[in-house]
Amino acid sequence: MSKKGKKAKTPLSPEEQLLLFQQKVLAEEETAKKRERLLSQFLKDKLAKEENSSALNLNKINTQWRTVLREVKTRELQTDIEILSQTFERVVDCKDNVIRSLAKDLSEAEEQHAHALRSHLHNIDQLLALQRGRLNALEENYNMELETLAQEFETERKTIVDQHEKEIRYLQDLFMAMEQNHIDSEYESKLEFQSLREDLKNKTLEEKHFLRLQQENVVEDLWARFQDALKRYTDATEDRKVAFEALKVKDEKSSKEIGAQMKRILRLQDSIVSLKDKIATHSRESEEQNQHIREDKELALAQLRKLKTQRTQARRIAQGGLVKLTLESDATLKALRKTVDKGERILTLAEICRKFETEEEKVLPFYSSALTPEEQEEIEKAVPEEFTDELAKVTADYTGMENFWKRYNKVRLEQLSLQCRRAQLAEVNDKLRETLKQYLNGISVSEEVLSQPNPLLMVNYRSSLSQSSSTPTAPPGRAADTAPNVVEAAHVTSHSL
Repeated sequence: MSKKGKKAKTPLSPEEQLLLFQQKVLAEEETAKKRERLLSQFLKDKLAKEENSSALNLNKINTQWRTVLREVKTRELQTDIEILSQTFERVVDCKDNVIRSLAKDLSEAEEQHAHALRSHLHNIDQLLALQRGRLNALEENYNMELETLAQEFETERKTIVDQHEKEIRYLQDLFMAMEQNHIDSEYESKLEFQSLREDLKNKTLEEKHFLRLQQENVVEDLWARFQDALKRYTDATEDRKVAFEALKVKDEKSSKEIGAQMKRILRLQDSIVSLKDKIATHSRESEEQNQHIREDKELALAQLRKLKTQRTQARRIAQGGLVKLTLESDATLKALRKTVDKGERILTLAEICRKFETEEEKVLPFYSSALTPEEQEEIEKAVPEEFTDELAKVTADYTGMENFWKRYNKVRLEQLSLQCRRAQLAEVNDKLRETLKQYLNGISVSEEVLSQPNPLLMVNYRSSLSQSSSTPTAPPGRAADTAPNVVEAAHVTSHSL
């Protein structure tokens, strides 16, 4: 302890005093920082509490204010709904009036369309008649022109055939004359060819001998020239040796210059490498740009393909519509042709039937009503007084067919009456056939006929043709054992047939 006290009493060096002062300053700064941290934390906590309380109060105020606004808004909405309901009812009434007017306009338009359609059909019939007349006139003109052309063709054909036969005869004569001339000229040309061949053969032999002598002289001349050239070459090579030595010295100098040029070439190669790197970078950049351009091009091509597909689809749809239109038009034309043919057939049949009409039918073709006045009144009562629009249209369309239906009904009634008359006559015919059969069986003699009752016998003034039993029945008032009266068969047949 005494040693420690002695050490504490010893004076401190300036460095130690400086260190101690710095420690004190640091400790004071740390305490000040701690106080500031505590104060800032306290203020932050207080601020957070205030913010929470202010947010809670603000929410309460907003909820109360919203309830007030809702009540005001509900009142406004109720008034708006009442106004809108009134306006809606008014608009509905207006629309109903518009619909009624449009329905009326539509009915009028339909009537106008029906009238226009009837007039259009009438015009079409007139146009068809005009077209048929025009076609008949054109057909007559065509037949006349065809006959004239056929006559002209026959005359021209005869002249051409005659001229052709004349030319063929002329050419045959000319061919025979040319063939004779060709034979003569061929014989003469053969003679000339043989003579020319002998002459050419002799000339070639002479020329061959002359050329051989000439070539021997040329070879001797060339040998002399070769010897002279060899001598000149030996004289000229001495000068060339001297020139070779000079060129050798010049070659050493040029080798040194080549070394220097090689170094220069290396430097240039380095610069070329650097330039190649720059070119590669530029090519990469250009490649990227080209890639972007290719992508844009592909997008444009895709859009172009899409547009082409849309165009082809539109064309296909339009073509399908056109095909459908042509098919429908063809079908309508065929239907119109059928109706026209049917009408023409009806008209021809009417013309044929007109020949078989009686004088009464020709004078009075349409009979009046066969109904009595009472029946006519009953029909008028049964028919409603007011027709609907559709029924009125239908009756208006068929008013022109009343005379046709009168004649048709008359013919139909006559047909039915004839059928009934035919049935009655067939029944009478069957009865007569049966009677004749019984008569023939009665006059014939056979075991089968004898085993059955004879139909030709008369019993009590009655024939037994239709009776099935052989025993006659006695008339009332007579006894059953009385003898029957017998009448001959000839008398019966004379009175029955």
